[in-house]
Amino acid sequence: MGKLTALKVKSLKEPGRYGDGDGLYLVIGTDGRRAWVLRVQHDGKRRDIGLGPADDVPLAVAREKAGALRAVARDGKDPVAHHRANKSPTAAPTIPTFEEAARSVHTEHRPSWKNAKHAAQWLMSLEQYAFPKFGALSISDVTAPMVRDALAEIWLTVPETARRVRQRIGVILDWGHAKGFREAETPTRAVSRGLPRQPKNKEHFAAMPWANVPGFLVQLKATDKAGEPVKLAMEMLVLTAVRSGELRGARWGEFDIEGKEWRIPATRMKAGKAHSVPLSPRALAILQRMRELCSDESTEGLVFEGARQGRPISDMTLTMLLRRMEANCTAHGFRSSFRDWTAEATNFPREVAEAALAHALESRVEAAYRRSDLLEKRRNLMNAWAGFCAGGTGSVVPMSRRKRAN
Repeated sequence: MGKLTALKVKSLKEPGRYGDGDGLYLVIGTDGRRAWVLRVQHDGKRRDIGLGPADDVPLAVAREKAGALRAVARDGKDPVAHHRANKSPTAAPTIPTFEEAARSVHTEHRPSWKNAKHAAQWLMSLEQYAFPKFGALSISDVTAPMVRDALAEIWLTVPETARRVRQRIGVILDWGHAKGFREAETPTRAVSRGLPRQPKNKEHFAAMPWANVPGFLVQLKATDKAGEPVKLAMEMLVLTAVRSGELRGARWGEFDIEGKEWRIPATRMKAGKAHSVPLSPRALAILQRMRELCSDESTEGLVFEGARQGRPISDMTLTMLLRRMEANCTAHGFRSSFRDWTAEATNFPREVAEAALAHALESRVEAAYRRSDLLEKRRNLMNAWAGFCAGGTGSVVPMSRRKRAN
């Protein structure tokens, strides 16, 4: 006797897999689609076989189909091949199309991605470069030549995007193999050998010359290109030398005002390791002003909230401010400005500057022996940087007199 009933099948609406027993499942997708899937073993491999939409195939019929296919598997025959040969032309396809598989992979992997922007770009790149080529084909019919031809159109013009699309296609095809929809894994080697060598042209984030930073901050405070919260966020980004995402996601509970320290949890750091940022007097003054402007002062409240309540300001908000000010640099580039200033204008040791940027040490031996996070030395460094940014020592070149080439 199965676990499901006809009445329960009709009432189930939440996405998930609902087992009836002996490998028969009612699968409800995030898009609301409801289908029967049978999971069987053949030649040591797990195979999922679609038995049709639940709205068209009653529970009793699904059980009958499942029983017949389990009998085929017990006889040592391939139940997938048997199902293909005997299903009616109107039956739901057993093997998903490449696009359907891609969206399933995206749904499964999305909870493990910390960056929502990455999740959106993952699917968007496939919609633009892969789906038009072979998205409608069964995932089992996608071949190495098809993948190569799709990538060849963008391989030299947008190389970084092309490499990401290749990797994402590979993940989807490997998923298809693991699910039993493909006989082989991704033909990565054949695809790569069939494409020309990409030129080595590693681009870095555009950075402002460190000598220009004090002049930029003067212009930032006077500009009418953004509201006060956005301008304060940009200044805080410069003073702390953190990554944009770390700043935008900052919450009040991370700050120890008395200890003059910002403790960023490991879950929000690129390397997955907690990081402490010493706060200069000016950084503390920015926090005090943001307290007056914020809508949620609780520990979970965002320091730099965007236009939508409960959501941080977007990365594009900071980017647009820099464009309107014609700064010719990126928000991330201020980390390079800080690092160059440390190397060229101070005597602070390299390891202190690298620790301030939360960079992993290249030498495992050095990392093993350096147990301290150099907090007090970094505090002196960040105070010196804040002093320079406020117009202290250093040769300041106003941005109006020198602009970097695009």
